[in-house]
Amino acid sequence: MALRYSAPMRPRQTVPTLWLVTDQRTDAALERALRQLPRGAGVIFRHYHLSAPARGARFRALARLARHRDFTLAWSGPAREARRLGAGACYGPPAVLSSGPALMRLVTAHSLAEIGAARRARASAVLLSPVYPTRSHSGARALGAVRFRLLAARSPVGAIALGGMDPRRARALGAWGWAAIDGLSGSVHRKKEARIPEDS
Repeated sequence: MALRYSAPMRPRQTVPTLWLVTDQRTDAALERALRQLPRGAGVIFRHYHLSAPARGARFRALARLARHRDFTLAWSGPAREARRLGAGACYGPPAVLSSGPALMRLVTAHSLAEIGAARRARASAVLLSPVYPTRSHSGARALGAVRFRLLAARSPVGAIALGGMDPRRARALGAWGWAAIDGLSGSVHRKKEARIPEDS
């Protein structure tokens, strides 16, 4: 479930290969979803809809459950914010994660150029997206399986597939790791697999 990472981080820190991404749509079922995740998985906390104080409070509440389940809880934001909140990782684009303390960095990328930027940002893992079309980013061009694999092969660290992912698609893709919102949340928003997922 995790990859040993040898860049400047705390000793024995590992990068999970399975990540639940949070957002407003899945908040009501979030604690239940976390209890259904396997131990050692990761959780990317976004919750952009909340004010700064409420967002921090929600993060700290989830952190207690994350510690109990041995999850890595990632804060979407700069490394300094993540460290201050006690997060195990930070998440975002290369420009946001290019500075700050040594911490597990989950860097988003959509192209070869951004993979290069992720390398310079000291990425621990790269989240490549969107692999498949999603309703939340209906105008974004999907990478598709072939382009995802080509980009993943150029990544200096593990590439995590994001965008329309579920267990079946992740297995078919052969991704090193994968992340999802509805695909892992058990959300009431999730419908038949045939629909276009909302993850991004």
